[in-house]
Amino acid sequence: MQVSLAELQTSLCRLITTRDGLKRIGDDCDSTSGDTGVSVRGDSRLSAIDRVNIYANAYFYRLLDCLHEEFPATFAVVGANCFEVLVREYLLACPPTEPSIFYAGRHLHGFLRKHPLVERWPFISDLAKLERSVLDVFHAAEASALSSEAMRAIPSQQWSRIGLKTHPAVEIVRNQWRVTDILGAVENGREWRGPAHRKSTVIVWRQHAKVHYRDLEDVEAKALALLSEGARFADICEVIAALATRTEHVALIGRLLAQWLADGIIMRSDAMPTTSPTTL
Repeated sequence: MQVSLAELQTSLCRLITTRDGLKRIGDDCDSTSGDTGVSVRGDSRLSAIDRVNIYANAYFYRLLDCLHEEFPATFAVVGANCFEVLVREYLLACPPTEPSIFYAGRHLHGFLRKHPLVERWPFISDLAKLERSVLDVFHAAEASALSSEAMRAIPSQQWSRIGLKTHPAVEIVRNQWRVTDILGAVENGREWRGPAHRKSTVIVWRQHAKVHYRDLEDVEAKALALLSEGARFADICEVIAALATRTEHVALIGRLLAQWLADGIIMRSDAMPTTSPTTL
């Protein structure tokens, strides 16, 4: 039976990327493989299944290498063997749907929530979520952050009306475990330890092509949550003042604003991103 190039490509993709496809061709090695419309034939050197497996293995191990690079701390915690099994199961449950490999691991932390690995490492989903945020922030759109000089150039009587928002390369991550210590230990080649089981809010941001992250105190977390939705400077001050003691809230507002400006994580609400997200 003659098939078009598009049919051939679609069928081979199914054989290479799905367990059921490989099973079908394994059952019918030297003839057209069922409903796929593809004739895969073996010879004295390689069977049909072996031929397809060359490509299937290359496909899998390329994705495995990619996910290892994206989730180094998750890999360090579960070990090479468990990580390989995890990736196989994940790709079968959540096969890539985009041409770019950048999107392949975006659902891993959600997949881990109900995976048996959480019985041994209950923090593993939070860790993978933080690592994915680091990747997303690295590839986020570029924009002009509000600088200390630009803020000082605005007359002080106008500050209360300034509309602010977080930079596109900023994510606020909420976890049930303090996993920043694990990620930091792995990145710096230190031995990691199990994290505290305590709710945490983490800011992940990019500055000068490098991604940073840190745990937030409650006051700053609530202020940044408001900023992420877009807010006037006066609204941010009200949130901080309501959560801080009366004697320290002015100093705290000044300290947080100085920190945000230095880190390059806020911008005017009327500013626009200058580039689209980068993908691999």
